Amino acid sequence: MSLIKEKVDQAIAILKEQNMDMWLTFVRETSGVRDPALDFLIGESDLTWPSALILTRTGGKIAIIGNLEKEALQRLDVFDEIIGYDTAVSGILKETISRLNPDRIAVNTSKNNVHADGLTHAMYEFLKEYLTGTPYPERLISAEPIINSMRGRKTSTELARVKKAVQITEEIFQKTFSHIRTGMTETEIAEYMQKLAAEHQVGLAWPAENCPAVNSGPNSPVGHNGPTDIKVEPGHLLHFDFGVKYEGYCSDIQRVAYVLRKGETEAPIEVQRGFITIRTAIEKSRLAMKPGMTGNSIDVISREIVSDSGYPEYPYALGHQLGRVAHDGGALLGPLWEKYGDSPKQRLEAGQIFTIEPGLAVPGYGYMGLEEDVVMTDHSAEYIGEPQRAIILLQG
Repeated sequence: MSLIKEKVDQAIAILKEQNMDMWLTFVRETSGVRDPALDFLIGESDLTWPSALILTRTGGKIAIIGNLEKEALQRLDVFDEIIGYDTAVSGILKETISRLNPDRIAVNTSKNNVHADGLTHAMYEFLKEYLTGTPYPERLISAEPIINSMRGRKTSTELARVKKAVQITEEIFQKTFSHIRTGMTETEIAEYMQKLAAEHQVGLAWPAENCPAVNSGPNSPVGHNGPTDIKVEPGHLLHFDFGVKYEGYCSDIQRVAYVLRKGETEAPIEVQRGFITIRTAIEKSRLAMKPGMTGNSIDVISREIVSDSGYPEYPYALGHQLGRVAHDGGALLGPLWEKYGDSPKQRLEAGQIFTIEPGLAVPGYGYMGLEEDVVMTDHSAEYIGEPQRAIILLQG
């Protein structure tokens, strides 16, 4: 079975679970503005004319599309009923929805999850206009809960791809740490890692300008910034944030190393203390992650460990979901801050993949940030790949 079929069947099961009659994805000219849900419904294909993809709780799989794209959609062998048109979608769409007579119609609008917010304002207005004279405009509701569960609950195929992405990322890190020498710039190291990704024939998990992020020493700007011409020196903490995309699915991992100064055989106590704090925060958070817990309840655990150890509170969420993009939507391991909306209040589900990534600055040395990828099981969260359990030491 293709991955698209897996996800469509999963979506129908979620409709039943959530007692939702219909999920409607309504799009046009997707090469310009692409609804993220399309990746799961038609893969990488595009739709040109106004098109409606309908899934129902009773198992219906209906597509209303332009006739010029009908044959291509038929080849996907996903939709049982494909209705083509030449001049206007409105009448066919109204007839089809009236025939199905749903009590609730989920459409792709969301205040919390950008990946569930693919219906543009104009298309929403068109949809209401086309359904004028029927009760259905009043039955439109957000598809956010459906999309959250569908994107979050990884099938065995999806999980296998993420695991492979993590494996490749770990191999690239190993080769990179063997390659690094003092005097290299952050940019040179980043270019080497990108070359290794190309040799593995994988893409990058986010734009090349800052994938990887490389931070050497205390003066390197941390965050979604690209590597700089700062050179690696003895006494520097060396921090990385890197991920690859394998067959459409991402990894997202942070690692840290310390560059030994002359006469040193281990990292300074300040660096070790920072590492232990972050490592403890990750492990305590992971052990608390169980289906049904809210993301915020997990974030609090890590945030208190870092703060109680005397470090400033980090200004971002503890972790996000991972999948077709590095920052996938839905439940978030985060604080109850305005910018995160209701995402931290959502509950963890089996099958979701999260990052766990607290961080802190070690004054005079650099940034201490680790990021591990974990998958939710029915009872716990398990590491994907091997977590970093000790500071990597590089010769100065």
